[in-house]
Amino acid sequence: MNDIPKKSLGQHWLRDPQVLEAIVDLAMIEPADTVLEIGPGLGTLTHYLARQARHVVAVEFDEVLAAKLPQRVQAANLSVVQEDILKFDLLSLPDRYKVVANIPYYLTSNLLRVLSESLNPPRLMVLLVQKEVAERICAKPGQMSLLSVAVQLDYSCELGPVVPADMFEPPPKVDSQVVVLRQHFQPLFKQLDRQLFFRVVKAGFSERRKKVRSSLAAGLHLEKGQVDQILLSAEVNGDLRAQNLSLAQWHRIYIEVAAMQSLRNFVTSPAPRKKA
Repeated sequence: MNDIPKKSLGQHWLRDPQVLEAIVDLAMIEPADTVLEIGPGLGTLTHYLARQARHVVAVEFDEVLAAKLPQRVQAANLSVVQEDILKFDLLSLPDRYKVVANIPYYLTSNLLRVLSESLNPPRLMVLLVQKEVAERICAKPGQMSLLSVAVQLDYSCELGPVVPADMFEPPPKVDSQVVVLRQHFQPLFKQLDRQLFFRVVKAGFSERRKKVRSSLAAGLHLEKGQVDQILLSAEVNGDLRAQNLSLAQWHRIYIEVAAMQSLRNFVTSPAPRKKA
């Protein structure tokens, strides 16, 4: 191969036609779709995407690979952008675009955060990621993490086929797995203050081995008695650990924290001055 994969960019080439076709099939690409491909590399997946989509926007960080891609995949509906995907302007894409990509392992968490929190989030993502990370993204209560809460707040999650390490060139140290993320038709929770919600969730996961009562008290700088009242009102057992809680339970805790915060702000705010 003329192009030597760069370890620093987590480059591992997937060339198996059956796996590539399976990834594209899961994206259910229609003739009117715009597809964002992240890290197209040698263009093996790009080739299949360009066959079906109206427009493929391939964002490649590697300058050499970006320059060569239009020659490797000669398609009028392909646009190649040489840029860091974390800095790419997602607002430049049409509404309801899709993301299909074999992404570097080191990029997964940051990329999912950027995509889901964008003012123009994708309606569907089909991503090939580290198998362990795919399982974390789609985890159920009992195995939840900050990552699974963050993703599942905006997307439903489905695990796709496992892709063994020996199907890549060069093979990574672990197997990969496809994960399919579909945007919720309606927000799970109305009028959500995302900053406060994730402040609560991050506090809960700040000390994973401790009970949620203790981690919330430490993370939110509250007395345990206050946290007990919050958990009682939210109908959440304070003896559970963060990984056991569902999104609905986190939301109920957030509601109680928001109410306590509003009451505190009301009590401590200065009284309005009377007109003379």
